[in-house]
Amino acid sequence: MNAFAESPLLALIVDDLATQGWSHQCLMLPADLTAALAGECRARAAAGDLAPAAVGRGEGQRIREGVRGDLIQWLEPGQSAASDAYLVLMDELRQRLNRELYLGLEDFECHFALYPPGAFYQKHLDRFHDDDRRAVSVVAYLNADWQPEQGGALRLHLAEGERDILPEGGGVVLFLSGELPHEVLPASRQRLSLAGWFRRRA
Repeated sequence: MNAFAESPLLALIVDDLATQGWSHQCLMLPADLTAALAGECRARAAAGDLAPAAVGRGEGQRIREGVRGDLIQWLEPGQSAASDAYLVLMDELRQRLNRELYLGLEDFECHFALYPPGAFYQKHLDRFHDDDRRAVSVVAYLNADWQPEQGGALRLHLAEGERDILPEGGGVVLFLSGELPHEVLPASRQRLSLAGWFRRRA
């Protein structure tokens, strides 16, 4: 068992998800991995590999910049050392959540998300009406030296009110996919992240 699998942060995540349905952990990702993933995201963008994200699914998918404005590309095993390292960490987290919360999480999917300055994502839920596989959402931030005045917060719409979380590099936010509405506010600089979902059997 490695250091990440036994990190105290994982215990905090488990407790948070059990008690309030969401968790925010600052500096959860190692600094070198965060920097490598940020570099990879920028390299993919420079190569033209990131594409405008669509809303909906199947034949109903549409690109609607008035709803979301990020550019994305999905991660697959074997694409790069940094991506593979991140997927390994997420699988260790998946096993921990299953062991302690009995969530029955079977796999993990994720993509890079690059928001150009001014781009946003309107309030939404991460679970589709006709597909309940997404159980826990995970957002990992890759932005160095982010300042509050630059905007770009993830806004969680909690029962007790709104909660804004800045996209500071190394930070990770998790929440129950079908229960927590959220949105991405516009920023004055490029905003990088990895958005992913632990999924159960359909």
